[in-house]
Amino acid sequence: MKKYQYPFLIVGFSTLLIYCTANKQSGSGQNTSVVKTEEVKPIDFSKSPFVAPEATISKMVVEDGFEVKLVAAEPLVSAPVAMLFDDKARMWVVEMIGYMPDTIGTGEDIPNGKIVILEDKNKDGVYDDRKVFLDSLVLPRAICLIDNGILVAEPTNLWFYEIQGDKPVKKTLVDDQYAVGGNVEHQPNGLLRAMDNWIYNAKSDKRYRKIKDKWVVEHTHFRGQWGITQDNYGRVYYNNNSQNLLGDYFSPGFGASNKNQRGVAGYNEKSVANNKVYPIRPTPGVNRGYMKNVLDDSLRLNEFTAAAAPVIYRGDLFGKEYEWNAFVPEPSANLIKRNILKESGYVTKGEQAYKGKEFLASTDERFRPVTLTNAPDGSMYILDMYRGIIQHKTYLTPYLKDQIGKRELTQPLASGRIYKVVPKNKKTENVILQNNPEQLVKLLGHANGWVRDKAQQKLIDTKSTQAIPLLRSAIEQKENPLFALHALWTLEGLEALKTEEVLAFINNAAWVYKMQGLTAVPAVISKDNYARFSNALDLLIASGDTLAAPYVAFLAPSIKPFDSAASTNLLKKLALAYPDNRYVADAIVSNLQDEEEPFLTSLTSSFKTKDPMVAKQLQKAIANAKSAAANRNPEILKKQFPKGEALFTSICQTCHGIDGNGVKSLGPPLNQSEWVTGSREKLISIVLFGLTGPVKVNGHVYQAPEISGDMPGIGYDPDMQSEDIAQLLSYIRKSWRNNSDQVSTDEVARVRKKLTGRQKAFTEAELNGI
Repeated sequence: MKKYQYPFLIVGFSTLLIYCTANKQSGSGQNTSVVKTEEVKPIDFSKSPFVAPEATISKMVVEDGFEVKLVAAEPLVSAPVAMLFDDKARMWVVEMIGYMPDTIGTGEDIPNGKIVILEDKNKDGVYDDRKVFLDSLVLPRAICLIDNGILVAEPTNLWFYEIQGDKPVKKTLVDDQYAVGGNVEHQPNGLLRAMDNWIYNAKSDKRYRKIKDKWVVEHTHFRGQWGITQDNYGRVYYNNNSQNLLGDYFSPGFGASNKNQRGVAGYNEKSVANNKVYPIRPTPGVNRGYMKNVLDDSLRLNEFTAAAAPVIYRGDLFGKEYEWNAFVPEPSANLIKRNILKESGYVTKGEQAYKGKEFLASTDERFRPVTLTNAPDGSMYILDMYRGIIQHKTYLTPYLKDQIGKRELTQPLASGRIYKVVPKNKKTENVILQNNPEQLVKLLGHANGWVRDKAQQKLIDTKSTQAIPLLRSAIEQKENPLFALHALWTLEGLEALKTEEVLAFINNAAWVYKMQGLTAVPAVISKDNYARFSNALDLLIASGDTLAAPYVAFLAPSIKPFDSAASTNLLKKLALAYPDNRYVADAIVSNLQDEEEPFLTSLTSSFKTKDPMVAKQLQKAIANAKSAAANRNPEILKKQFPKGEALFTSICQTCHGIDGNGVKSLGPPLNQSEWVTGSREKLISIVLFGLTGPVKVNGHVYQAPEISGDMPGIGYDPDMQSEDIAQLLSYIRKSWRNNSDQVSTDEVARVRKKLTGRQKAFTEAELNGI
């Protein structure tokens, strides 16, 4: 493979300042100098030429003190969308080659996707060897290395391949419903192997685990859209296309068991609420670029519209000020955002690191960073799909199609780049993990989070029971808490964790230990020890431990199989001790599916305040249960409107929920919405061309960031038949508690003809004029 002649970013801000804020800024966002725009030569942004790999870095501006290195590019890699490092620092890369070959998605179903292994054989920092592990895949989207094998997500299935000599030798179907419904932008992905040894996903409510020779699938919270990451304590973070960063305050396996509850406080929280972006080039090529406030006066994107796979930086290269930082790629604006997170109890919130600039941005429109990842050398890797089209055809507006044509963004399709970001003049070296239990246990305390994770996983995958004595010593040492936490979860993965060890963590005064001990309870509780855990949880309530209180509530179901009365008593004590704590209230309700009413009745006379939060949350769940009981039979509707049900599942469900009651940060309710059950022409118009918020539904005004500010239409797609749209609308007008008349194919065709040439979404005011 050809070596790259310009591996370092050596470019000053001044070469691009006419298109950015012309400010050199500190981490606090304060201006320290200004350069006059006449000092630089303008760049012609009316065109977006293909830039050779050797020249891409010259188009970037990165934070002072850092440089970008190109480590792989075509023909070694093409259209990378996800990757993992193995214990030899080789990259396993998912190539989604078939994504949007043109503006109508011609040939997306061709099996040309691949999983490839890239290796830097001469150890010069540039990958030079490519090996195809799997090919002939249709739009593969995620992988996970585990137990001498690899999970591969190729919709609709999730497969496990055993590996021998870098070749797949046996194929096992793990889940034939992994990615059912949704389009390419809205299907499960991620396969994050988290600290608690479960595998979590974005755009999904499932988690997976291989226990002995059996794959176990469990239900969790629905979270995210593209990409998922974790912090040092195993809490997960994700986002959706318009939200910078979302995350969970609590461990990811708790609190998702009550179908009558819509949202649990502490999950799907806005970790960073500010969604402003600062491109250094005009970005008219975004799907809603014609709409007011989507672009600023210089035609640059104002806020996230395509936020992609984030990463919590956990490396050991960037320095202390970069600890607890979240980086988020925005491929439609050709940039990478930096956020600084802070903890306050169990609440994790953050702010953007800068005002007026980004950590990294490019003037190359084809720079499409879609995934970020921590690396074995402590750096941060960037997967750049490097192509013009990133918007899927389902939502592609005529406006964007025109922009793609003007700047000839369709071709080429076989490109892709992988970069890494490192501090300048800092030597990097990959940590290679040997099959040596003693070395691996030591690496559980390494400063680089990637190394800690990989050492834990390798000890578990190799079933290194000989390491157990060393692990027991590690959880008792006090010098390095992260060493102790990873040792705890390695013991759990080896099925060697003891009751005493978990109780010791629960009783530790430091919250970082206590949180992990509480999280580990379901893994070790049994009929022989449940009473000890029940007593420990009782003591936490009695001691007034506010941080532990939600966890105690989340753990009540673990007690219930052995002592139902003790489980209920824990919840009652919590309800009376923390009547107005929203996090505790929601954690309590999460355990009480279809038991909310008797539980509330048993407590009402004991509350010292009127209408406490826990009572309000219980009443909401009771109302939701009654509403759901009145819903129409979905199986009958599916038979009546098969195409409508299929379209709802693939396009609408992801934002409006399977129950039609809306999804936090995405879409408002369809169930009993006047926009669904009212005027057929208004509804047809919305579905054809979309709706821009705010919008009032049942007296409540929904707007960003409570929901996405813009609902895309599907009428732009000429292949979308009017008959199918009529079925979709008839399906939702009769689903749940809706009971309105059907929409005919002729009505859809008539509205479609009437609106011929329209390119923008409707507003509520426009619709009210129809």
